[in-house]
Amino acid sequence: MAIQTNYTQARAHFAELLERVTKDQMPIIIKRRGREGVVMIPESEYDSIMESYHLLRSPKNALRLYEALNRALEGKGKKMTVDELRREVGLDPQKT
Repeated sequence: MAIQTNYTQARAHFAELLERVTKDQMPIIIKRRGREGVVMIPESEYDSIMESYHLLRSPKNALRLYEALNRALEGKGKKMTVDELRREVGLDPQKT
């Protein structure tokens, strides 16, 4: 659950809030009187959100990913090791 605070408290305890965001991996919502609030999140979470956005912004790619997820959830996927996958997609110079 996100922590909520106001601008005055956030400013007074900024360093503590930064530590809490990164240590607890929890967002902090900073409410501002008469203005839209702001959310502080860990950089790793932001990176994850942006990667998801990038992968899902193309309807064709989003459909492909959802279909693959459904196949995996139904147990219809092909099990392989990371090394096998790397070879299959051409990321390993030593194909076998």
